[in-house]
Amino acid sequence: MIDKRMSAPDIVGQLRDGMTIGIGGWGPRRKPMALVREIMRSDLKDLTVVAYGGADVGMLCAAGKVKKLVFAFVSLDAIPLEPWFRKAREAGAIEVLELDEGMFQWGLKAAAFGVPFLPTRVGLGTDLAELGGLRYVTSPYDDGEELIAVPALRLDAALLHVNRSDWRGNVQLLGPDPYYDEWFARAADRCFVSCEQLVDRMEDHFPEDAQRSIIQRAFVTGVTELPGGAHPSSMPPAYGWDMKALSEYAAAAKEPGDWSAVASRFVAEDEATYLAGFGGTEAVTALPQTVF
Repeated sequence: MIDKRMSAPDIVGQLRDGMTIGIGGWGPRRKPMALVREIMRSDLKDLTVVAYGGADVGMLCAAGKVKKLVFAFVSLDAIPLEPWFRKAREAGAIEVLELDEGMFQWGLKAAAFGVPFLPTRVGLGTDLAELGGLRYVTSPYDDGEELIAVPALRLDAALLHVNRSDWRGNVQLLGPDPYYDEWFARAADRCFVSCEQLVDRMEDHFPEDAQRSIIQRAFVTGVTELPGGAHPSSMPPAYGWDMKALSEYAAAAKEPGDWSAVASRFVAEDEATYLAGFGGTEAVTALPQTVF
């Protein structure tokens, strides 16, 4: 069996300038923020980021790491529009491809299936196709229906944060909202996973949660243990989001909104220092569950 344990710097060391990086999670939920912060500490640049975005996208845009963003939304939920992303987009600092939420996952699935596109009715009668440079296809069957062809969103690498993993890459995601994380993994050439808890052999510890394994270990390239690694986003059922931290982060974007002035707070020199700034791992993992 291949031992897939890596450090966060090792994982980021596998990435290169200009890559297309998919980031799992959903807005302020289950984001691999510790790995995103590790990218922020690196010299990586000119990235194409593919995400249902939250603070991950906002931070990378603020730091000038993003050349192009493919997204369905970029939101902190209770703070509807991610403010650092908004600044970057309004300034014309990034290229964008904006997709409907359903079209977005259709693009991931096309990549996972190894086909160049998947057809959909979503977006017909809107400006999405024209604004995004999407093309139309005609059904080859008797109906002759015209559909939008959603291009495959092929990823060089995907980043996910899960509750548990073992050293072989067997992962378990325990929350009620896994959404499309499995499709990020399947759409990527390589998938790197951070986890709250790293164990020896998953089947020896949590056999009752076998159904929580969202992907086969063959799709996982590397795994690292980073408790609290989703902060300030939520990681159910381990902890909820840190809305106090997110509010502080959003407020920092108000004019003049100088990212370099606040990077030490929201990225820090290493992950231990970052977590210590918010009360340490114990405080982060004690955040109450978010109720919707």
